Amino acid sequence: MRRLWLARHAEATIDESGLTAAGRRQAELLGQRLINAGLTRISHSPLARAVETAEIVAAALPGVPVEVAAELDDSEPSEDPAAAEAMVARFANPAADELCITHNFQIGWFLRAALQSPPERWLGLNSCNTGVTVLQWRPGRPGATPLVFNDVSHLPPELRWTGFPPELSVP
Repeated sequence: MRRLWLARHAEATIDESGLTAAGRRQAELLGQRLINAGLTRISHSPLARAVETAEIVAAALPGVPVEVAAELDDSEPSEDPAAAEAMVARFANPAADELCITHNFQIGWFLRAALQSPPERWLGLNSCNTGVTVLQWRPGRPGATPLVFNDVSHLPPELRWTGFPPELSVP
């Protein structure tokens, strides 16, 4: 069985040029959480907030290769469904456990694809900054099994729920 670990980037600055201090701490805690996950690769979006998150996470996982993946950008999947499906195809059913550090829209699209739901079902799925989603593929079974969605148990309460729309944030 192989797992695809998905994490939304850490909290970004208002201009999205990097991470806030809280975001850097979120990324450090994500890296610590993943130390024993058995990851063989980290792929990340080319956008600055994901690049910085990946660098911080990778510091906790020496020897795990890190690579940029243009498919993991922050584009809205419904604007280019073919590109979104190509993203899923590239990372679905990985050869070994790997991590993708990406964006809210992309995580929703991966989960929608894993559940084999209609394209419009990705809307409304929200992930917190450094929220972890894990999909597992089993030989001979269609789609993937979501093991975890938007888990933030690695974060203390004051670092949880960032990145959610204010009306959905939990105090």
